[in-house]
Amino acid sequence: MALPFFYCSGYDPAQKNLILDEETSRHVVQVLRMKEGEELHLTDGKGHLGLCSITDANKKHCSVAITKTTFKPSAARKVTIAISLVKNNNRFEWFLEKATEVGVAEIIPLLCERTEKERFRHDRMNAICISAMLQSQQVWLPVLQEPQTFAEVITATGSSVKYIAHCLEGRKSALPANASDVSSIMLIGPEGDFTPAEIDTAIAKGFMPVTLGETRLRTETAGIVTAVWLVQAPSRISE
Repeated sequence: MALPFFYCSGYDPAQKNLILDEETSRHVVQVLRMKEGEELHLTDGKGHLGLCSITDANKKHCSVAITKTTFKPSAARKVTIAISLVKNNNRFEWFLEKATEVGVAEIIPLLCERTEKERFRHDRMNAICISAMLQSQQVWLPVLQEPQTFAEVITATGSSVKYIAHCLEGRKSALPANASDVSSIMLIGPEGDFTPAEIDTAIAKGFMPVTLGETRLRTETAGIVTAVWLVQAPSRISE
């Protein structure tokens, strides 16, 4: 049976002992009813995984001894999804959860001309990403940015390969059958799609216009299609 898996932002691989925060301590001691001597895993969301043994099962400040630390390098293929906020919070939260499980490296909430909602609770949304990381037993937490304007994202991105998915008529490519092993970014628009001016501006900045298929997808669905394709597609076409 897999050991319980927890997140600790203050986890230091050089430490030998650590006191868990109150929320984690309560879950370990009161919910899971773990005792001294039992083991659990801790991650900092930055590639480190610690094997720990409980030394003091206190429900407010549980103490653990770190017996082993391993490090898993991040994937060579870094995928960033800049996706418009949507009116329904539940739908955006669903996207965050699934994108984290798939292995997206960075998520940028995008503010476009037709974005209908700008309120964003970063603490709640980041907590959803943490929960999804732990559920899928990963050691890399996606970087969740604060909302950024469309202009900020297309100007500041350092990704090597840049895409914009939209529904307007015109010349568009399908996503490549083989994903690049370099950094890539996809822009996903709001429910009303990007404006023609936004699309033209992105193309002028080097973004490739792409289609995600023949059906019209919801914003969050388009985000997940992108995540699965760019993160998990083979790096080479089979011969």
